[in-house]
Amino acid sequence: MNELTICHLYPDILNLYGDQGNITAMARRLEWRGITVRVTEIPLGTPLNPDDYDVFFIGGGQDFEQQILLNDLSSGKSAAIKDAVEAGKTFLCICAGYQLMGKYYKTWNNIEIPFIGALDLYTVGQTDRMIGDYMFTCDPSDGGSTVVAFENHSGKTYLGNGVRPLGKVIKGFGNNGEDLTEGARYKNVFCSYGHGSLLPKNPMLCDHILKTALSSKYGQFELVPLNDCFENKANSYMRSRLK
Repeated sequence: MNELTICHLYPDILNLYGDQGNITAMARRLEWRGITVRVTEIPLGTPLNPDDYDVFFIGGGQDFEQQILLNDLSSGKSAAIKDAVEAGKTFLCICAGYQLMGKYYKTWNNIEIPFIGALDLYTVGQTDRMIGDYMFTCDPSDGGSTVVAFENHSGKTYLGNGVRPLGKVIKGFGNNGEDLTEGARYKNVFCSYGHGSLLPKNPMLCDHILKTALSSKYGQFELVPLNDCFENKANSYMRSRLK
């Protein structure tokens, strides 16, 4: 029987704006297809063995909560996460989780805080926040679907070498409010500023992430289609509001 194991990193610290719903969406869409799923929470201070998991989820939090994590990450988790990324493990990282995967965060008063460095990207804090419902179109290689979500961040993120955007902003701010990019993709890592939560009302993106993880584990994998009537209605409603 096919199975995916999901690691929820720092659920005690990074848990804003319903991001837990992404775990629920992934789990249900696997279970509805008869695929076994196991979810393990790894809170602050708990050892991490990346080999035990197929999918990693890191949610959103405030700036001061990111700083709380630095000592824990330096205890060995940063190296473990970087190894897992390079090994092709699948990650979904939202907002603060997205920023943590980068090289550093520079605060609005010019203090540079080193982060995990798994992806070549960095974030610069601002005094003004980028907040509201927003919409973007995924890159064709990630299914090309139109994604709706909620963003609330003061950091502006810029992508470096080997990292491409998850999508192009149609309405809202995305990575930095300047270049119309949203999120980041590197190997099997998916990053986004989309709260709300992201996956329940964006089933095509959810399935693309799940297919990526299953194909990484089992070889080329095709998912049985589901009846996404309610999910698509939620997506369409938000798209109509954002036009």
